[in-house]
Amino acid sequence: MAIEVLLAAAVCTKAGKAIVSRQFVEMTRTRIEGLLAAFPKLMNTGKQHTFVETESVRYVYQPMEKLYMVLITTKNSNILEDLETLRLFSRVIPEYCRALEENEISEHCFDLIFAFDEIVALGYRENVNLAQIRTFTEMDSHEEKVFRAVRETQEREAKAEMRRKAKELQQARRDAERQGKKAPGFGGFGSSAVSGGSTAAMITETIIETDKPKVAPAPARPSGPSKALKLGAKGKEVDNFVDKLKSEGETIMSSNMGKRTSEATKVHAPPINMESVHMKIEEKITLTCGRDGGLQNMELHGMIMLRISDDKFGRIRLHVENEDKKGVQLQTHPNVDKKLFTAESLIGLKNPEKSFPVNSDVGVLKWRLQTTEESFIPLTINCWPSESGNGCDVNIEYELQEDNLELNDVIITIPLPSGVGAPVIGEIDGEYRHDSRRNTLEWCLPVIDAKNKSGSLEFSIAGQPNDFFPVQVSFISKRNYCNIQVTKVTQVDGNSPVRFSTETTFLVDKYEIL
Repeated sequence: MAIEVLLAAAVCTKAGKAIVSRQFVEMTRTRIEGLLAAFPKLMNTGKQHTFVETESVRYVYQPMEKLYMVLITTKNSNILEDLETLRLFSRVIPEYCRALEENEISEHCFDLIFAFDEIVALGYRENVNLAQIRTFTEMDSHEEKVFRAVRETQEREAKAEMRRKAKELQQARRDAERQGKKAPGFGGFGSSAVSGGSTAAMITETIIETDKPKVAPAPARPSGPSKALKLGAKGKEVDNFVDKLKSEGETIMSSNMGKRTSEATKVHAPPINMESVHMKIEEKITLTCGRDGGLQNMELHGMIMLRISDDKFGRIRLHVENEDKKGVQLQTHPNVDKKLFTAESLIGLKNPEKSFPVNSDVGVLKWRLQTTEESFIPLTINCWPSESGNGCDVNIEYELQEDNLELNDVIITIPLPSGVGAPVIGEIDGEYRHDSRRNTLEWCLPVIDAKNKSGSLEFSIAGQPNDFFPVQVSFISKRNYCNIQVTKVTQVDGNSPVRFSTETTFLVDKYEIL
C-alpha cells in the first residue's frame, strides 16, 4: 500500500494566488508560491478532474465557488486517501468562514491553520472527524465550567448575605430612631466603630455597584474565531478596556445582534427617493403555529401613511388598487370620504375644498386580517427533532407559500440547550450563526422567493426535542402581503396626475412555532 505524504494544504484563487497555506514538511515560501502559481496552468479546461500531476508532485483539488481547496502531495501517495482528506478539508472551511470569499478566508486564516493541523501531522493524515476537530480547536474544559459555576454560586450567596445584613442594619437604625436612642455602632474591619446608618448605606451601595448582570459562560464555539481556554476571565475587564478606549477618543462600535426586528429594519432600510407626495405602506404580522402543524393565530395589520411636503399638492386623491382575496377588513380615516372609497376606490377628504396636512404623516387607510386558515401562512416552518444515541438530530424545513412575496434577511432562530457545545451542522441551505451567549442557532437566508421557495437545515446536538422550541422567524419584505397598492395620484381640480413615491414594507412583529 502506498504511503500518503501530504506536502501542503492551501486555499487559493483561480489565478493561483495563495490566500492561506499550511506546509506540513520543510518547504520555503518561494517554493509553495511557485507550486500554487503553476497549478492553474496545469488544469485542462476541457475535462473535469480532481487532480493533476507534474514530474515531482500531485495536485488534488476541489473548486469552491471562486476559490480552490488544493492539496499538494507526493506522486506515490494514495489518491483515494487524498480525496477523502480533501473532502474533510473542504468541510472544515465553512465551519469558520460564513462565505467562501477571499476576505473571509483571510480574516479567519489562523483558525483554518489550527484546524488543518488537527487533520494532518508531519504529512500524514490523522484519524479525526469534523466533530473531533471542533472539540480540539475549542479547547473546551469541563473543569473550567465547574469552577465558574461554583464561583457564581458563591457570589450570589455573598450578595444575598449582604442584602440580609443591610436590612438588619437599616431596621436597627429605624428602631433606635423611634425609641429616641442613638443608633448602635458596628465595628469595621479592625477599625473604630461607625454608625449603623452609614454602614447600611455603605453595604447597600456596594450591592448596587456589584450587582451587575453576568452572562453565563458557554463553551460553544461561535461561527467566528474560536477562543482558547481562559481561566478566571471576567467581563468587567473588557468593560474597563472599552471605557479606557472611549476616554482616549476611540470610537467603539456596539453590536446590534440583540436588536428587535423593527429596529434592525430601520438601520438597514435603504434610502428612499421621496417625491413631494410620498406614501408608506407598512404591514406587520403576528403569527403563532403549533410544532405539530396547525395555525393557532395569525393577525396582520396594514396601513397607508401619506406625507405631503409641498402645499400645492394638498388637495389630491389616491387611486387604490385592492387585489386582496383573503377577506381583509378595510377602514378609512374619519376625515376620508368613505362613500367615494367604497364606490371608486379613491381616497379623498370629505370636504374636497380642504387640504391634507403638510409635512406630517397621516394614516389614510388601514386594514386588518385575522385567520386560522393554514393556507394563509406566508412561510411555513417544520422542525423535526428526533432523539438519537448521542442526543438529538434536528431537521428544519421552510417553504414559501405566497409565490408573489420576496422575503429578505430571513433569520430562523432555534433555541439550543445550554452547556452542551456547538451543534454539528450536517446539510444547510444558506448560512448559520451560533450565538453561544444566548444559546441559539440562527439560520440566515438572504432571500426567499419563488425561485428559492424551500430549503432545509440538519444538525445534531445533545438535548431533548422540547429544547428546540419555540422557533422564531424574522424577515423584511418590500412587497406587502395583502397586495393593496396606490397606483395613481391625481389633483382634485382638473384630475391631473401627480408624481408620487411609495415605500412598501412587510415585517414581523412576532412569528413563532411553539
